[in-house]
Amino acid sequence: MSSTVVSFAEGSVRGESTITRIDQDDDGVVVVIEATPFHPVDHTWPDQPGDAGSILVGEETAAVSEAVMAAVSDEGDFAVGSAIPVRRGADGWTWLVAHRLDGSAPSGFTEGATARLVVDEARRAGLSRGHTACHLASLALDLAVADLWRKDPGADALGTPDFEGRANQSSRIHEDGSVDEYRLGKSLRRAGFDTETFAATLAEREASINAKLAAWVTTAARSTIVTEGPTIVDRRRWHCELPEGEAVILCGGTHVDSLAAFVSIRVSLDLSDPQLLVMTTTVVAAD
Repeated sequence: MSSTVVSFAEGSVRGESTITRIDQDDDGVVVVIEATPFHPVDHTWPDQPGDAGSILVGEETAAVSEAVMAAVSDEGDFAVGSAIPVRRGADGWTWLVAHRLDGSAPSGFTEGATARLVVDEARRAGLSRGHTACHLASLALDLAVADLWRKDPGADALGTPDFEGRANQSSRIHEDGSVDEYRLGKSLRRAGFDTETFAATLAEREASINAKLAAWVTTAARSTIVTEGPTIVDRRRWHCELPEGEAVILCGGTHVDSLAAFVSIRVSLDLSDPQLLVMTTTVVAAD
């Protein structure tokens, strides 16, 4: 068995390939297919949910509730999702996309059968907008707090001091938006970030982020995914041609192909807990 070939980075939402494995765990039935357009949720950094949709074999159809990661060890151990004991791409494992069914597998779903795959396009589009907006919001956040560093924390994709990389502890993408959490504790202060001034100027920082996002949306800049190979474990990078320069971020998710997909992107900053910044990003999609 080889690692699953994927086409979601190209924007594909349809495909046809061969079923290579049908298995079951505590959460239900999963179907592994040699090649798929479905984007799976990552088991180590589950920021973007997996695609939903359907699989068809002959006249039989099964609903896919979510695509997930799976892996087979060189010793033959098969694991799905959070049960995978190693990070994606670890040696000694073959990496797969598993399609979790909403129910049991129809009788015609057998190893070797030819399957047609159909991704829920509306869900994919919403998640792609949410993921692109999430990256843009993080870059705008870095720019908005760049003056608060007393030490060099390293640079982000635009060469700005990397608050995102230093402080982000979780990111959850949903259709047309995301929620990111940033830890503002002692370690960040020791790294040279002025948390007191940040808290005192929260409203103006939020306004700065939203002004930058509005300016970027008006450019209708090109947004693409560049891949190093065809399989699920090959590296993929998001590229966006912003006025400040081309942003390039290592990313396994899906994205829009242009910022013309947005009417607006806005964030709100919540510092109810003085040690935890919550940034909520909301998209208004273009027709």
